[in-house]
Amino acid sequence: MSASTAAHKATTHLAAALAALIALVLAAASIAQAASSGGTQAGGAAVKAPSGATAPATGRASLHVTSVRIAAVRCTPASRCSANPHQVSTHGTLQLAGSGLKAGMVLAFPRAPGARVSRSSPAARLRTAAAGLIVTVPASAHSGHIMVLLSGGRYTSSYGPIYVYRHALHPPVAKVPVPSIIGATSASGSAFDGQGMWIWYVSKSGGNAAAILAQAHAATVGTVFIKSSDGSSNYWSQFSPQLVAELHAGGLKVCAWQYVYGTNPTGEAALGAKAAASGADCLVIDAESEYEGRYSSAQKYITALRATVGASYPVALASFPYVSYHPSLPYSVFLGPEGAQYNAPQMYWKDIGVSVDTVFANTYIGNRIYARPIFPLGQTYGGISNADLLRFREEAVDYGATGASYWDWQETTPSGWSTLAAPLAPLTSVTPNTSYPELHSGSKGDQVLWLQEHLASAIPSQETTGTFASQTSANLRAFQAAHGISASGVADAATWTALLAL
Repeated sequence: MSASTAAHKATTHLAAALAALIALVLAAASIAQAASSGGTQAGGAAVKAPSGATAPATGRASLHVTSVRIAAVRCTPASRCSANPHQVSTHGTLQLAGSGLKAGMVLAFPRAPGARVSRSSPAARLRTAAAGLIVTVPASAHSGHIMVLLSGGRYTSSYGPIYVYRHALHPPVAKVPVPSIIGATSASGSAFDGQGMWIWYVSKSGGNAAAILAQAHAATVGTVFIKSSDGSSNYWSQFSPQLVAELHAGGLKVCAWQYVYGTNPTGEAALGAKAAASGADCLVIDAESEYEGRYSSAQKYITALRATVGASYPVALASFPYVSYHPSLPYSVFLGPEGAQYNAPQMYWKDIGVSVDTVFANTYIGNRIYARPIFPLGQTYGGISNADLLRFREEAVDYGATGASYWDWQETTPSGWSTLAAPLAPLTSVTPNTSYPELHSGSKGDQVLWLQEHLASAIPSQETTGTFASQTSANLRAFQAAHGISASGVADAATWTALLAL
């Protein structure tokens, strides 16, 4: 190798080294600028910030800055915010307080609900206003923890969660006193008291919390029942913690209702528990023809549900009002020990083809034996008359119900809403029916099963078959004689009263 060749190669290597060094410096400068302007970070694996949210990706813990810290965040101005200061709309404004915060710093939001902040997170710069440091929420921001991103890949601890909505927020509406429907009994203290309205699809029932609140307060509705799931795997996203929180902030109680089939009772119970965990004030089980004959499934559902939500969580059954028409439906399980504390039979008088007076009488006769407070569920759909709707409200009072609700929001006409808001006058033309179902030899179904279960408390040899045969007849006569009741072998009002007192 000649001296000139060696010198040439040395020069070439030196130039290459200088070029590599310049490229490295430029890359570092580019990354630092991106971090300060848009929420990206230096390369490397993501690390977990002390607060639990993932910080901008870096391999060095020293990039976590503690001298800059978010201490408080609130939505502003109040006219564009809900009662929860951590709720804000996209394009809305947040006011921040803390240590080391300055105008020009970048605040990053999750790019998907609950996602960790990353180099692709939507971000905006802090700016100074009369109220202090504020930031405009980017259009692509989502709910979750927020974080300040600093130059050089540095980052702060996260703060949150902040709930970001795609619709405008409004301050809570002053709560209109909702008159409780109180007759002969005292209010239950649950979300079933007062007037309620059922929502099938939120998108067809106002579409957002603000519209629901406005209509509910105008009609003296204090509780909304919103569908949360169908079956064992279909949870409805409309029943979200955010919607529940907004409606709560506006003064409404919010209950979930689920339609169940009985093919996977533990899965159905899990979805019911999920709604309860989302903030529901109560859960309603809508069990209809699919559950007929499924006693084992009903018991599995109740056991699994109570194991998750607890024994005192408010649960109701909303099913067919005429028990004798559905003898194999497991009312005695759903409304039995550890089951639902409340009964909300679907008393759709026009669908059934009877008068309001008749649906009340027959429903109470058949359901009274289960000894659960009855909260009538009426109808506002199907072209019902305002006179019938008003009479339903009045008759609920007459029967001593402390609450009544109506199916359903999206089919309620303007005149129907007005009727729900109308003041009630005492109803003197109806005397509540206080009868019990008369069961006798040959009777079958859940009412007989319920009779046998209570009879077995006094006479342990009594079998629970659901069929009123010779053994049941003989044991019932013996029970009646022992309690000073005419030994007719027929379960009449006096007999039921004695049995239910056991």
